[in-house]
Amino acid sequence: MVDPDTVLVPTLGRPREDEALSYALETFPDANVTLLAVVTPIDAPMSEGGVLERAGERTHEARKRSARLLARIDESAADRVEIHSTAGRPGTVVPRYATDHDVDHVVMYGHDTHSSGLVTRFLGRGVATTVIERTPQPVTVLK
Repeated sequence: MVDPDTVLVPTLGRPREDEALSYALETFPDANVTLLAVVTPIDAPMSEGGVLERAGERTHEARKRSARLLARIDESAADRVEIHSTAGRPGTVVPRYATDHDVDHVVMYGHDTHSSGLVTRFLGRGVATTVIERTPQPVTVLK
């Protein structure tokens, strides 16, 4: 496998997303990395909370969350990382962003692949599974 030039790391406000960023930077030391702060619509099943917050405030908070992740990494790698934000359901916007921006690889933290939990059974597939199914590029999901 050829090392990717561009790697996308979506952030959804979940614990341990810093591990996905660290993995991407360590595994692909020559790649440019985009942290994509995804703002889930309030009516989506996995809303990040703050039901009464305005969309602009939620976008700002998502970008701040990604900036905090970036602050935790080694400074020498920080110049390879950009932060972008988008609003929408992660299973839709992550594959679209990856395709529209010629991303070579996606790295994310997720726990729902091959899940048979009650929540997944009743609500359908989880985000990581949906991203894997809809993204033509390789996707690495850390558990």
